[in-house]
Amino acid sequence: MMRPTTLLLALFVSANLASAAEPVLAQQNKAAALTVAVANPAERRWPETVPASGWLKPWHEAVIAAEIDGLRVTAVLVDVGSVVSKGQPLVRLADEAVRAELRNQEAALASARADLAKATANADRARKVQGSGVLSDEKINEYLIAEQTAMAGVESAEALLESQKIKLAKTTILAVDDGLITSRSAQLGAVVSSGTELFRMIRQQRVEWQAEVSARYLPRIRQGLTATIVGPGDRRIKGTVRLVAPTVSTDTGRALAYVALPAAARPPIGLYVTGQIELETTTALTVPETALVLRDGIAYVFTVDADRRASRIRVETGRRNGSEVEILSSLDRSTDVVTAGGAFLSDKAFVRVAGDALVKLEKGESR
Repeated sequence: MMRPTTLLLALFVSANLASAAEPVLAQQNKAAALTVAVANPAERRWPETVPASGWLKPWHEAVIAAEIDGLRVTAVLVDVGSVVSKGQPLVRLADEAVRAELRNQEAALASARADLAKATANADRARKVQGSGVLSDEKINEYLIAEQTAMAGVESAEALLESQKIKLAKTTILAVDDGLITSRSAQLGAVVSSGTELFRMIRQQRVEWQAEVSARYLPRIRQGLTATIVGPGDRRIKGTVRLVAPTVSTDTGRALAYVALPAAARPPIGLYVTGQIELETTTALTVPETALVLRDGIAYVFTVDADRRASRIRVETGRRNGSEVEILSSLDRSTDVVTAGGAFLSDKAFVRVAGDALVKLEKGESR
């Protein structure tokens, strides 16, 4: 059996060995510590956004059609993709028959005017001898009525001539507004009827996004708000809400917001795109996206205390803007948050903060 003196001596030696080993272990832990970058959360002024999706459609689409019957297309002056101006010729129709009829109406007007001149002369003579007994009252009335009939004949001939001039003008089909031609049905040599569609055009080249939004956001969306879509090639295009539909679809429970897009952007029509509508601007506490650590579908951040130990904290995220993400759960602005290297950390692990060694070196050189 070991003597009491020997037992006390053994305990004393092992205690001294353990206390001597603690600094060594601490130094080994610090030597093995992972180097991380830290930063404090930042406050940003971010707009609250509403997610939306919908089709790109023309602001207004114009249908350009023939207005007269039975004429042949002699020239097609534009094609799909042509940018046209209001009043620009698009199609010419054969006008020989119309011009011939126009000359006929001009001759008819000349004849009517000659008849009016003759009737007016007779009526003037009748008025001069009226009451003298040279002409009977019946004959005088006949001359006066003939003058009125001749005047009506001239007006009718003038109206027919004007109508024929309008018909001649319609043999050249013009653009009804500035815009972009999106479809063409006009074919050279085809005989058209009144109402035959020849072209479709986007008026003023204006394209809009018909954004579908959840009905719960409808009271907060108003005219003039800024909206952003993600177009082809991840190109972002900003627009403005011009109109909010007053009704909600009973099938989808969603409402339409019509977003006017700049003409210079020229996004392709018919695409289904996603985007967002900006509501009011509020303060957001943000961290770099690299600070988030996702484990089992849950978002965490690591913070570093004064003893250089990392602590894992569960967080709720909100809006995102570029490379920053909003933190909705409580997080102090003065907290050091790990922004790089957190994916390799465990809770309560020792860390080395990037920049500490440089600071120590600079302090040593300045002495």
